[in-house]
Amino acid sequence: MEFRENEAIYLQIAAYVSENILLGKWLSEDKIPSVRDLAGELQVNPNTVMRTYEFLQNQEVIYNKRGLGFFVAPAGEKKIKNYRKERFLQQDLPEFFRTIFLLDISLEEIGKRYEQFKTDHFDTGNGNGATKN
Repeated sequence: MEFRENEAIYLQIAAYVSENILLGKWLSEDKIPSVRDLAGELQVNPNTVMRTYEFLQNQEVIYNKRGLGFFVAPAGEKKIKNYRKERFLQQDLPEFFRTIFLLDISLEEIGKRYEQFKTDHFDTGNGNGATKN
């Protein structure tokens, strides 16, 4: 995983965990990698992963079963979508609108490219949005 300097690492790891849930790799009630395993996989300090898991637990995306590890919460996917949607609408969308306005890009062109992107990158035939990779 390549980390960006402009965002806290624990938040980038939270986005990674969230994406695995949204893509259906980790389903509701599935056990997710242990703090130590994920830290090793991503080559980060276990304390950083623990901070990530605490953040996601506070967001009610995951929960801890004492002695067993962390699991995807029953409403975890919905919580992620709500949180990320609100963040996108508040932070990213205004900048996106500004850019397409300045570059005179039509909504029709955006729509065509979006449909092509979905075709190229996601398996939308099974309903779970899994990546084609």
